[in-house]
Amino acid sequence: MNTEFVTECLDCGHQQPFAPLNTRCQKCGSEWMVARYDYDALATTLPAVWPSRPFDLWRYHELLPVTAPRPEISMGEGGTPLLPLHRLGMMLKLPHIYFKDERQNPTSSFKDRQAAVTIAVLKEAGLTEMVVASTGNVAIAYAAYAARAGIKLWAFVTSLVPAEKMREIAIYGAQVIKVGGTYDETKQVAAEFARQRGLYLDKGARSLPTVESMKTLAFEISEQLTDTLGAPGTGFPWRTPDWFVQAVSGALGPLGVQKAYDELQRMGFVSRAPKMALIQSAGCAPMAHAWKQNQPTAEPVRLPRTHIATLATGDPGRVYTLIYDALKTHGGTITSVSDEEAFRAMHILAKMEGLSVEPATAVAVAGVIRLAREGIIRPDEVVVINGTGHTMPIESHILGKRWIKNVDLPHAEAEETAPPTEGLKAALDTLVSREIPHIAIVDDHEPARILLRRVLQSLGEFTISEASNGTEAIDLARKEHPDLILLDLMMPETDGFEVIETLRADPTTRNIPIIAVTAKALTPDEQRRLSGQIEKLLQKGEFLTDELLDEIRALLG
Repeated sequence: MNTEFVTECLDCGHQQPFAPLNTRCQKCGSEWMVARYDYDALATTLPAVWPSRPFDLWRYHELLPVTAPRPEISMGEGGTPLLPLHRLGMMLKLPHIYFKDERQNPTSSFKDRQAAVTIAVLKEAGLTEMVVASTGNVAIAYAAYAARAGIKLWAFVTSLVPAEKMREIAIYGAQVIKVGGTYDETKQVAAEFARQRGLYLDKGARSLPTVESMKTLAFEISEQLTDTLGAPGTGFPWRTPDWFVQAVSGALGPLGVQKAYDELQRMGFVSRAPKMALIQSAGCAPMAHAWKQNQPTAEPVRLPRTHIATLATGDPGRVYTLIYDALKTHGGTITSVSDEEAFRAMHILAKMEGLSVEPATAVAVAGVIRLAREGIIRPDEVVVINGTGHTMPIESHILGKRWIKNVDLPHAEAEETAPPTEGLKAALDTLVSREIPHIAIVDDHEPARILLRRVLQSLGEFTISEASNGTEAIDLARKEHPDLILLDLMMPETDGFEVIETLRADPTTRNIPIIAVTAKALTPDEQRRLSGQIEKLLQKGEFLTDELLDEIRALLG
């Protein structure tokens, strides 16, 4: 093991060497042990060695509970991209919003960090079996890394884990045990099994390698932000995001990230820690409920009511108290979003940014949308969303009923009476349903038109036309008679006010509903010109509100 590394009891402060099968404090018996390193020495040595190393998880191995990287186990974990979310940022008025793309880890989730470090620790200790309880992703990660290391994995999963994930765990040779109970009950069964057989058990936040592995997220994010946004001096201090956002069940990731920033501050590599926003599913949100009541302990949720199984930890235990203390010290919040908000965020992220994620990741995105809407996250702040993963196919209920269209080609007997090209044309004509509402977007700023188009596509199925100025808008309305016009008021030459007055004066267009869009406050005279002429006035940046969707649905019938 790392010779500069010891464990320290959170309860009594006693320090002792680390042993994977003997993790309790030798003085008081507590299971809550943390790793401590020689930070003064590392503050001097690390800046000299980091630049020459690959950008992956093992770049930071001196701050992990291992002697050295184990290339025979590694599959390229860590070093995932930090992607700017330009269009989502435009919508939310957050120009500095980033997505830590943990989908690009070997098994497509950030749990690969946990598995890689823990399996390396077990390999160094000569252990050949381990036990884990999981809602899916962590068992998949452990199964893959255990296979590479020749370690037997016993994976206990709840019956709510999708069958696709269970099969993925099993293909690596792990023994899958399905437990007919909640995740908290599954953890109890796994713990008793490990105790009886004397096997290593991943206890989440009480397993030191697990917490330590999550620090690498913070190390990478700050290095990447420094490269992207620049930093004073010669590279230090690294840039710290104003907000680190993650969807949580047991909050293991944020616990590790917080420890990382504590260590980076101690070594002088960053000047502060970020605020953290922890987002839970509303159907299983014990931490969000406790935070709202300003309580340092969370009341367990005995029967989770969410379709997002990976976020169904009903009892966060002491982890919540540790997170509560961190948020009170450094700032932040805990909130919840509905499953429906998460599913909508999946559509938004995929259609606007080209990023397909599973519902648990979308919970974090939905949380950012809510916090930006409420003004808790400010426009000038740097936001990093931990895109925790995407390890399963998109479920049909998320897409809705009209996600696929069928083309029925003519049969042979039909071809005898009609030319093949006519039969093909008739089949393709069925792709364009006359029931799909037609919306026209009018704005002289092309990025704004693109943004509105993507927003509409994320909200539903529409035929969309565009006009880049007022004259084009009038011609489009007269020729195509859209069901709704989204009209920018502030355009050069023929502005939105003139477009409205022209269309209302024309009997063929006067009844087309118009939602006006503006980027500035209107004068009293401008407000009078709009009175009775439009259905709604919308500020740019309000495109994600439920009110907009409701208004469009109402106007289109």
